[in-house]
Amino acid sequence: MTTNNHQSAFAQVTSFFDEAADRIRLDDNLRGILRKPWRELTVAVPVRLDNGTVKTFTGYRVQYSAARGPYKGGVRYHPNADLDEVRALAALMTWKTAVVEIPYGGAKGGVEVDIKTLSQPELNRMTRRYTQSIDHIIGVNRDIPAPDLGTNSQTMAWMMDAYGQLHGYTPGIVTGKPVELGGSYGREAAPGRGCVYVLEQAMQDFKLPLKGAKVVVQGFGQVGGWAAKLLPALGAKVIAVSDVQGGVHNPKGLDVDALLKFYDSTGSVIGFKETERMGNAELLEVPCDVLVPAAIENVITEKNAGRLKAKVLLEAANHPTTPEADKIMNDRGIKVIPDILANAGGVVVSYFEWAQNIQQFRWDETRVNDELRRIMSRAYTAVHQRAVKDKLTLRQAAFVVAIERVAQADRLRGFV
Repeated sequence: MTTNNHQSAFAQVTSFFDEAADRIRLDDNLRGILRKPWRELTVAVPVRLDNGTVKTFTGYRVQYSAARGPYKGGVRYHPNADLDEVRALAALMTWKTAVVEIPYGGAKGGVEVDIKTLSQPELNRMTRRYTQSIDHIIGVNRDIPAPDLGTNSQTMAWMMDAYGQLHGYTPGIVTGKPVELGGSYGREAAPGRGCVYVLEQAMQDFKLPLKGAKVVVQGFGQVGGWAAKLLPALGAKVIAVSDVQGGVHNPKGLDVDALLKFYDSTGSVIGFKETERMGNAELLEVPCDVLVPAAIENVITEKNAGRLKAKVLLEAANHPTTPEADKIMNDRGIKVIPDILANAGGVVVSYFEWAQNIQQFRWDETRVNDELRRIMSRAYTAVHQRAVKDKLTLRQAAFVVAIERVAQADRLRGFV
């Protein structure tokens, strides 16, 4: 996928890696190992459509690193889920699991498809064919898929069933499943909840009050929706949100619970009472204390980074910021809480779900949320302390911490 600044998604992620590797003087042997994915699989995914014709889609699974544990990463159904994008997300997943210090590596999967063009039975058949095509490289102790953009708990149920038909009952093969099939309580809310836990701690360190803070959320899906839902209880005021069709703004604050009901019934936030309508690009430039990009990648570029009017950027989406935009915001004094830390709550609770499946023992939601807070707090503290010690941004510190942990695992395994 070509990005806004003509640099591929993987090249952008690698530039953050290279900067951190230079900073810690990572030796060339390890750099060579960690700069490339371990394995990339491209598969044809033929699907019989409801009208009887067969359409063939292209699917991918990229396994970046398993030095610290089995590969872990979501499956994305999106027209832009090409090999470069999946490779970039697999790299980010490697650094994300290392930052939060859970025993996983990093992977990602995807099918280049617009899900709006397929019926539920067609999506079911496509998911099963994709699962069968990557079956030989996934497994409970090898590679555990999860939901991502365009997929959900129903997709994971189909994947689990397709895998189980070949291997027997194997709930731990995927995470993000329905609770009825061995999913974890609290998994759906986890990415948004984890963001909020990190923001709470960060705002204290930034000496900015969360109570009364004005928050703008771009993307009202699972991550952005949950973040917006949880923030008002902490005294923050959500003043603007958006979905793919555009955004709504009320400087006095939105009734998020009512907006969520409206969104569920209409499929969009557009038309919500007492709001001004605006475009997604315009929404990013609304004056606020905290801006939360929670939709797609590369929404903050060198073209708009100079116009943002936020004090804090909380990256709930994966790589929403280009390297050039990151430098501009750093120069402007905007505090950035990077994606590999901010949105790691989803993979943390996926880890809890996997552990519960292996043990066949379910945790209640209170335990899930308490453990999530503990791990997110530990990760944030490690990154913040490194940032202070070495005079780094939080993104630079997060990459340094992650790369050191993966490199040490590679050394101990005898790769170098």
